[in-house]
Amino acid sequence: MKQRATIFLQIVIVLISIAALVILIWFPSTEGRAANRDLLSIYTDSFILFGYATSIVFFIMLYKAFKLLEYIGQNKAFSANALSTLKSLQYYAVVLSILITTAGLYIRIFHHKEDDPAGFLAICFVTTFIFIVVATAAFVFEKILQNGIDLKSENEKLKRC
Repeated sequence: MKQRATIFLQIVIVLISIAALVILIWFPSTEGRAANRDLLSIYTDSFILFGYATSIVFFIMLYKAFKLLEYIGQNKAFSANALSTLKSLQYYAVVLSILITTAGLYIRIFHHKEDDPAGFLAICFVTTFIFIVVATAAFVFEKILQNGIDLKSENEKLKRC
């Protein structure tokens, strides 16, 4: 049963990755900032390039979550590899929230006076909050996992005696 659940979650992560990739390819040509630009100008815009650079961190984070589910599916949840993957998930979530906040500040400061940045800023606020929650959850799970690994090593020491 646990194997099916982890496979299902891995499929969900792959679907999220595909959806994010489609949005990254399709969205810049429909967005207000690039609506009247040609194809080359759209993909050389500094803000859109910043979005692509930020998406690299997002995809690395999805890969790390996929690997963590793989460790859980192999009954290696209480291993050093799972712990380091969880730590890196926490790190990438914090980095991603900082990058999204930076994008929001950039738009807030440098937006055109006739544009209304409220929608973009709301999206930045919500996604930053989501990634802070992910980082906090990863921190809590890291502590629980570290306690589990410590207990496991203590039990192994007691069994040897």
